[in-house]
Amino acid sequence: MAKIFYESDVDPEVIRSKCVGVIGYGSQGHAHALNLKESGVDVRVGLRETSESRATAEQDGLVVMAAAKLAEWANVLMFCTPDLPMKDIYKFEVEGHLRSGQTLLFAHGFSIHYGLIQPPPDVNVALVAPNGAGPMLRDAYLSGGGLPAGLAVDRDATGDALAVALSYAWGLGCARAGILATTFKEETETDLFGEQVVLCGGIPELIKAAFQTLVDAGYQPEAAYLVCLHEVKLIVDLIYRGGLKGMRSAISATAEWGGYTAGSRVIGEDSRRAMEEILEEIRGGTFARDWLSESESGGPGLERFRESERIHPIEEVGARMRRMMFKNLG
Repeated sequence: MAKIFYESDVDPEVIRSKCVGVIGYGSQGHAHALNLKESGVDVRVGLRETSESRATAEQDGLVVMAAAKLAEWANVLMFCTPDLPMKDIYKFEVEGHLRSGQTLLFAHGFSIHYGLIQPPPDVNVALVAPNGAGPMLRDAYLSGGGLPAGLAVDRDATGDALAVALSYAWGLGCARAGILATTFKEETETDLFGEQVVLCGGIPELIKAAFQTLVDAGYQPEAAYLVCLHEVKLIVDLIYRGGLKGMRSAISATAEWGGYTAGSRVIGEDSRRAMEEILEEIRGGTFARDWLSESESGGPGLERFRESERIHPIEEVGARMRRMMFKNLG
């Protein structure tokens, strides 16, 4: 059985006794810093002078400083930046200012797991990875709840790395929902796999393929958009609240029967073999190497993908339909 920590397993005073720095103020950094601040933690934000987020963070009542100064001030330093810029931020702005006994935290394991960042042996290295985007983390906290999170300790130089990471996760509100003990390897590989195969890869491709199948068969694009994209939220919300069983109990028997008989034909053995191949690319480092190469070359392939998706027919239809459906929502 997995080990899951809750509020009763955490000492909030551990993180409240620390000086905590959060590098970055985007989706995750914004939620981390504000949740910690409102949990009674002494937290400051690390940003470059030219960062567009600096004014926002200051307006939110946070002290903002350069990453180098933050590394000198903080006992606990959390990286909430995208994976690839994080490498240079660490190397050129943070590494030279670290001291023995500090705790480095990461909201995603990519940089440590694939060796982009290699901290010195006398600092703690741990992972606190909320299972959701920053706005969800913030909204859950404000509503009195929390998002679950993964937690891992890669290096315990001081003997209290687990206590510090747990207390940090408590400050985010994650102990309200549950903190799953994991590893940098497991968090990184499962997160990438979920993104590619289901969340950001599989679902969009399934939606587009189904939309195009209906349009090619002569159905109105608007009707295809509604049943293949718009209604996805209904099903995802049901699954989110009640799992697959809960979703099936809430839909019609016709939809349930059709799902059983058709689902395994759409996601069959070819799809499962592709999933295994994708997982092996992640585990073996092929994906990471390819992505690093793409980024270092300026991202031409990424831009081609973005342009192709921008001009896909479902985007034109969708923009028109959303203007109609949500015109009174602001």
